[in-house]
Amino acid sequence: MSEDLTKAERKALKAQIKLEKALSKLKNQQIDSYSRNVVCLKYGDKYSAQYVNRLYNMVKRHTTGDVGFYCITENPVGLDNQIKVIPVPQNKSLQGWWYKPFVFSKEFPVQGKLLFLDLDIVIIANIDCFFEYTPTKFCIIRDFTRAMNSSWNRYNSSVFRLDSGTLPDVWEKLIRDTSVTKRLHGDQDWLFETIKENFTFWPDEWCQSYKWEIRNRNEIVGVGRQRNFATIQHEPKIKPETRILVFHGDPKPEQVKDPIVVTNWS
Repeated sequence: MSEDLTKAERKALKAQIKLEKALSKLKNQQIDSYSRNVVCLKYGDKYSAQYVNRLYNMVKRHTTGDVGFYCITENPVGLDNQIKVIPVPQNKSLQGWWYKPFVFSKEFPVQGKLLFLDLDIVIIANIDCFFEYTPTKFCIIRDFTRAMNSSWNRYNSSVFRLDSGTLPDVWEKLIRDTSVTKRLHGDQDWLFETIKENFTFWPDEWCQSYKWEIRNRNEIVGVGRQRNFATIQHEPKIKPETRILVFHGDPKPEQVKDPIVVTNWS
């Protein structure tokens, strides 16, 4: 019967078979928790498995001791075998980054400190400090609009940390009323709206916007359908305290040819 399929249909069939095999393996997967855990989200086709695998590699290079690594996803095909997969909870009203608040759920299967990391970041130095900083508070990035407005105090959810089981209302209120996904731009706006107490920002120097704080946004030009830096910067000005470079919007790490990015995004 496969002989009657078009090339595109055969490709889709092979992809479906791979997905079903990958999902079947999850039935026997054991989710172990560590005192320190890194969690990421891969949903849809915006980011490939390569982004998850490279994030895993960067975390392993830049942490000491045992750290669990987990990926929330509906499609684990291509992920490193060492990465533990957490299936995306079924909710037809949620898409993309709106699944990030699942880490706040009482049903989230990982216990301990949970450090959520977006896929479009580059780690350049040890990140143990993110588990140790003000350990009893929810910690998050002060949004990068701070580069234009120094008093800006909203959230950027590229890097945040919580203790498992705390702040369960973040998830519970979202799934009770998913209309917030139409009212708000993204998950970080929801976090800003729901978490008003016992939180703190990471030191600004730890997480820096690559296009607004390391490079200059005026250096970005249109390249076809994408936006990228017009030139390669061999020695960008990076503060000694900086641990994570964040690539919100465009360009993404795979597009940037600056040596600091090419060397570390691997």
